[in-house]
Amino acid sequence: MSKRAGLFISFEGIDGSGKSTQARLLADTLRAQGREVVLTREPGGSPGAEQIRALVLEGEPDRWSPHTEILLFTAARRDHLERTIAPALAAGKVVICDRFADSTRMYQGLSRGDLRALVDQLHDLMIGREPDLTLLIDMDPETGLARALARNGTEERFETFGADLQRRMRAGFLALADEFPDRIRTIDGNRTADAVAADIRTAVESALA
Repeated sequence: MSKRAGLFISFEGIDGSGKSTQARLLADTLRAQGREVVLTREPGGSPGAEQIRALVLEGEPDRWSPHTEILLFTAARRDHLERTIAPALAAGKVVICDRFADSTRMYQGLSRGDLRALVDQLHDLMIGREPDLTLLIDMDPETGLARALARNGTEERFETFGADLQRRMRAGFLALADEFPDRIRTIDGNRTADAVAADIRTAVESALA
């Protein structure tokens, strides 16, 4: 299986939309089919990027300016791409990533200032790679925020910005789906996990074919 062309899949959506759960379910499904899968996440996915993850996801909401966040996320993504994503794809594996550049386009490029152009410039300069398929799990913002806060974890810096941010993020992600229709598939996340997973499998099977 590893001699097949690699496939890069990302999961996107607001906080609490079920991305991580669905990424794990998809990885399990593909592995059961005999495919080699790398399940990873952003920020993180490599030792250096995981260190940056703690910097950007923990602490006070105003710990970093939007410009600084963009630089930190881009640095983490570059390390992740070099050390994890690109080698796996070159080996013919399926890479499933919980968030990628679309999240930076939203959280830093849209939500905290009109910085989308800067995000895209840095992405073109330092990353230069989009997923082959992005699965956008669309979720009611209030429901998603309640789920995210119920986790009671330490990585809740963005959740503390409140429901207004989640509403703007949802609208922004849906706009991205219109902007990149060949890459992004929108999945209704306001259903059972099994129903969501079934639609995801259909979308991925089409991409693999």
